[in-house]
Amino acid sequence: MNKNPFLSVIIPNYNGMNFLKECLDSLKAQTFTDFELIMVDNASTDRSVEFVQDRYGDFVKIIQNRINLGFAGGNNVGIRSATGQFIVLLNNDARADSHWLEELVKAINLDPKVGMWGSKIYSYYEKDKIEAVGELIYWDGLSRAKGQFERDCGQFDKIEEILFPPGCGAMYRKSLFDEIGLFDEDFFAYGDDAEIGIRARLAGWKALYVPKAILYHKNSGTRGQYSPFKAFFVERNRFWISIKYFPLPLLILSPFFTFLRYIYQAYGALSHKGAAGKFTEIYSPWRLIWILFKVYGSGLKGLPIMLKKRKRLRKLRKVSYEDIFYWFKNFGIGAKEISLRN
Repeated sequence: MNKNPFLSVIIPNYNGMNFLKECLDSLKAQTFTDFELIMVDNASTDRSVEFVQDRYGDFVKIIQNRINLGFAGGNNVGIRSATGQFIVLLNNDARADSHWLEELVKAINLDPKVGMWGSKIYSYYEKDKIEAVGELIYWDGLSRAKGQFERDCGQFDKIEEILFPPGCGAMYRKSLFDEIGLFDEDFFAYGDDAEIGIRARLAGWKALYVPKAILYHKNSGTRGQYSPFKAFFVERNRFWISIKYFPLPLLILSPFFTFLRYIYQAYGALSHKGAAGKFTEIYSPWRLIWILFKVYGSGLKGLPIMLKKRKRLRKLRKVSYEDIFYWFKNFGIGAKEISLRN
């Protein structure tokens, strides 16, 4: 490995003009400079492209999509045009510490089996509050950020293995995508980082958390933290993840785990706790129920496609069922915690 490998930093953008100045300025201030910057615009209508062309034209390569391809499709367009040995994804509503890329690069040679690296992501609005230091997974395929809402007291200051990184500020080997394929564009947004992360783990790749690679994130700045859009895609896509990748015994038990989670989330919706509670503070509980009907309508409609992908991707699996259950033991989260924690 070269001492200074070349990186491709990809920013998918949809109507994010209000975020872009701070995001791009933070990249111009990086101590590591061997990278190209690609912004993939998903048919924005807020003059994002004109803004970047006028202010950062020599710094940013802009690719304009005619339609909104979502986080998954936008990143795929960027990856296909990337020339770097490593792909770095960054949300447009994030600001990078000046040493962010430098610290990610320092971790490249720690383990050749590592193909994914995650950042230490803080809340933009509360600089000592953790947003994510990796991801945890529940038994039905739903994932949640590790360390979310915790005050930083040094508890996440060590480099350690994680299940997979959040897509907000993740680095991947380009060879990983060459082996397992790109993001699943049927997912569109939310859970797509979990889908690619689990697919990579099944292919034998590992993930590492890099605590000195720091980002500050305006969580869900584009769509809103507790929007109906997010609620739909988070739940629909976790269902598809279980269909695509879960071992048959776990897949059979998955509805039980989902039902248990729904009990806690129903309590949360009524008591205003957890994500369901935050949602019902803005919208009605009936809106949440309606979203669940839409989730399973869309999820079941796409079931034949997901089953075909499950069959096709089976040849990628290089790990045992014991390895998979090890992930749930070491990177798992319980129904109560994933449903009610604020």
